[in-house]
Amino acid sequence: MIFENIDIDHAWKRVLNSQFESEYFIALRNILNEEIESGKTIYPQESLIFNAFKLTPLDEVKVVIIGQDPYHNPGQAMGLSFSVPREIRVPPSLKNVYKEIAQNTGDQIPEHGDLTGWARQGVFLLNAMLTVEEKKPGSHKKIGWQKFTDSVISTISDKKEGVIFMLWGRYAQGKKPLIDIRKHTVLEAAHPSPMARNAFSGCKHFSICNNILRLQGKNVINWSV
Repeated sequence: MIFENIDIDHAWKRVLNSQFESEYFIALRNILNEEIESGKTIYPQESLIFNAFKLTPLDEVKVVIIGQDPYHNPGQAMGLSFSVPREIRVPPSLKNVYKEIAQNTGDQIPEHGDLTGWARQGVFLLNAMLTVEEKKPGSHKKIGWQKFTDSVISTISDKKEGVIFMLWGRYAQGKKPLIDIRKHTVLEAAHPSPMARNAFSGCKHFSICNNILRLQGKNVINWSV
């Protein structure tokens, strides 16, 4: 049975417990169990579905980057938006993120796509859907994940102050109404996908973010790890 014991940061568990016990989340879990029992392959593996919540405790969230779907090809998804394991080729969207970092901050571009180092510095890498069926992008769009992750975004907005939300592309920007802009900073840009025709370039989100963190007296993010 999937999600029998959700191993996440205790603060996350405390504020999200009502979601885990809700009817919609129980239904979501049942759908995933049925798919797995029928032989479908689901990504990421169960131990990584809540990886963002393990690596970035609620109390340490400084920045939020919202993605849409986990990667749907074998070996890619690791429970962090835009991130892939070190042995996997860097995806095109992340390549464009890295290019912007290099142009914007002068930081060296990593040779891998593992963003665990960001997550451990307080960058909460949240996908709106936490699972996907193999080679079927968007396959879990309607099973309840968006209700759950919307509640996560609202919880961050309600419980914390001074968080920097990076909303890339129309889908992520659609989450803006969940954020109290009187308490937090929202940075918007085109999606870094090559399909956006380089519109992401020049957004300067990474230097802007670190300047805000300095003003808040917080440690800046080392984007090169």
